[in-house]
Amino acid sequence: MAAIVSLRDVVEEISVQPEGATAHLNPDTGEIVTVSDEELRLAEDAEAAAEAPDWQQENLPKVREVLGSDRFLQLPTSIDIHAWAIMERFSRERANPEERDELVRAVHGSGAFRCFKETIRRLNIEEEWYRFHDAAIETIAKEWLEAHGIPYR
Repeated sequence: MAAIVSLRDVVEEISVQPEGATAHLNPDTGEIVTVSDEELRLAEDAEAAAEAPDWQQENLPKVREVLGSDRFLQLPTSIDIHAWAIMERFSRERANPEERDELVRAVHGSGAFRCFKETIRRLNIEEEWYRFHDAAIETIAKEWLEAHGIPYR
């Protein structure tokens, strides 16, 4: 029987997932393990692992457990989240037509993420953006958990 997983933990893990790492959930226990590309390499290369610093070696048994188990499921990654689409949706849903036009222009073209961040700061709507973004990530997490039949609270 699957554990009741903390939605907050899943949302947080999806939100803070660093570049070059993936997070994995064990639905039986609710445990989430983040695995870096470097840890993956070390787990698969015993010689390199033996030369790794102690702090990395301490994590390797858990990394190997994730790799060797079919119970751990990879959480959505930044690719799955489509951050640009969330920014565009926020932009298009703005009630103020001037804000909407400015934000839509910001998310199209070169440097869209940087331009978007600069624009929301200038328009003083950062808090609204972060609430919108957090709600979008929570929806993604809920849909993912439900698609895998994992109960959450």
